[in-house]
Amino acid sequence: MDFLTTDLYDANEGRVQVMQPLLQSYGGRPRFFGQIVTLKLFEDNTLVREVLGTPGLGKVLVIDGGGSLRCALLGDQIAELAVKNQWEGVVIWGCIRDSVAINQLDIGVRALATNPKKSVKRGEGQQNLLLSFGDVTFTPGEWLYADEDGVLLSAVQLQ
Repeated sequence: MDFLTTDLYDANEGRVQVMQPLLQSYGGRPRFFGQIVTLKLFEDNTLVREVLGTPGLGKVLVIDGGGSLRCALLGDQIAELAVKNQWEGVVIWGCIRDSVAINQLDIGVRALATNPKKSVKRGEGQQNLLLSFGDVTFTPGEWLYADEDGVLLSAVQLQ
C-alpha cells in the first residue's frame, strides 16, 4: 500500500491519533505501516531481540524504553534479525545505535536519538501492554502508519 500520512489524516480526521513529532527517522524504509506489537522495558533489550526474532510480516514493534537516552535498545544485529523476519518497522521511545548500518536496511525505524552504549541483558520487560508516549496511546493490534511527515495511529486499517 502506498500512502501519505497527510492524506490518511485528511480522510480520517477525528478517527486517528497523531504522534507529536519527537522521533528521528532511521532505516532504509522511510514509509511503513502495520499492526502494533508492544514492549515496555528500561535499558534492557533482551525482549527486543526475542520479539524481533519471530515472524513480523505486517507488524510494527513499538517499544516504550522510558525515554532513556543513556543506552541503545536497537543495533544493527537486531535490526538485521527484524529484516530477516519481515518486520515492517520499529518505533522506540529511546535510542538506537549503529545508525549508519541500520540506514542501509530495508526496515523503518523511529527513535529519539542515537547512543553508542549497548543496553544491559537482564531479560526484564513486559509485552502486549497499552503504551503512552508522544501524546498518543499505542494499542496492540491497532494500526501504525509512519512516513516523512509523521506517525498516525488508527483502530482500524486505513485505505
